Amino acid sequence: MAYDDGLAARLLEILGEQAGLAEKKMFGGLATMLNGNMAVGVYGDDLLVRTDPGQQDLLLAEPGTRPFDMAGR
Repeated sequence: MAYDDGLAARLLEILGEQAGLAEKKMFGGLATMLNGNMAVGVYGDDLLVRTDPGQQDLLLAEPGTRPFDMAGR
């Protein structure tokens, strides 16, 4: 699955150049790593955001959000 180039470009524009950030193609998408750990990414036309597990229920209550499930895993 190809990732949405437009979404990836917008994400890069928002994040800008910051110490510790690096892009890495993985699993058919584009991940943005922060100090070697995936922080955000683009997979297909979805924006993936790694969050604090303690805030998951609150964040998932927002419109348009859902847990990320890659092929049922």
